[in-house]
Amino acid sequence: MMPHRPRLRTRATAFLALPGIPSLAALAAVGLTFGVTPIAHAADAAIPKSIRMVVPFPPSGSNDVFARLVSDKLSKKLGVTAIVDNKPGAGGAIGAEFVARSAPDGATLLVTSSTLTANAAVQPKTSYDVNRSFAPVAMLASGPMVLAVSDKSPYKTVGDLIAAARKDKGAINYGSAGVGSINQMSSELLAGDAGIEFTHVPYKGISNALTDLIAGQVQFVIASFPSVATQVKSGKVRALGVTSPSRSRFAPQWPSVAETVPNYSAELWWGVFAPAGTPQALVDKLNAEIRDIIATPEMREIFSREGAEPSAMTAAQFAEHIRRDSARWKQVAKARNITAE
Repeated sequence: MMPHRPRLRTRATAFLALPGIPSLAALAAVGLTFGVTPIAHAADAAIPKSIRMVVPFPPSGSNDVFARLVSDKLSKKLGVTAIVDNKPGAGGAIGAEFVARSAPDGATLLVTSSTLTANAAVQPKTSYDVNRSFAPVAMLASGPMVLAVSDKSPYKTVGDLIAAARKDKGAINYGSAGVGSINQMSSELLAGDAGIEFTHVPYKGISNALTDLIAGQVQFVIASFPSVATQVKSGKVRALGVTSPSRSRFAPQWPSVAETVPNYSAELWWGVFAPAGTPQALVDKLNAEIRDIIATPEMREIFSREGAEPSAMTAAQFAEHIRRDSARWKQVAKARNITAE
């Protein structure tokens, strides 16, 4: 657990106060000594002088914020020019497709989140494959979401909500940011694990879903920490639990959903991807540089505002995580009969 630093005030620490609730030259020299192969390897690991970090969502969201911070620090740390290019649309598919079709030279990277694997699970036809079109570079951070209800809701615990859904099949509505969103997939995973049925009400953005949650039009929403922070603090929304396997250090007073539904787990992650075919030496080099950046106290504080922890995964570990995540959401989509229209 990180030591408390009272001079910093973040949304994560605010949660705790809520009632009831967070060198290439050397490598070249080696190549000259030993032959052609080391020279080629050195070239593979050379980070481009200009990097475009594509965010497949509009500015201001967590993906955009993290991308801008990492690009700025990469620029300063390596003496390169790294810029952020927002390419929103189709639930992140437009930006993802752009990167998948880019040259595999490290000059174009994708900064996205769990939406990549969740959305792909419900799309019958896409121009890219999550596991074949990209080379996972580095996970930036991961953290739980929050299962929230209106302050006027009769449900005080996760158990109350599940009991109500079991008593009246389909009577409990939940809101999400749209079909294939991580909000929907996490909610349907909960329904499947608990052996119950919910009714999905998709919105164009999670903020609209939260507005209707407060108004009583939907009974619950599973959303990120920052999405519900203001409403919880104001007393308009009540948190029933977090979606991590155990309680979050950012709001330890909230139980985990798994305390009621054993083995339930649905966490957000943010990460960086390169086009498939990018040399592994370059992928590993980028991974090492990014891990150095996200391990700094400054970045830890920024991630904490999302209720998230920085990742220490290698590129290979991240790639395995993506394979498991993709397979899991495909299984949920099939079991719950979820497809994008």
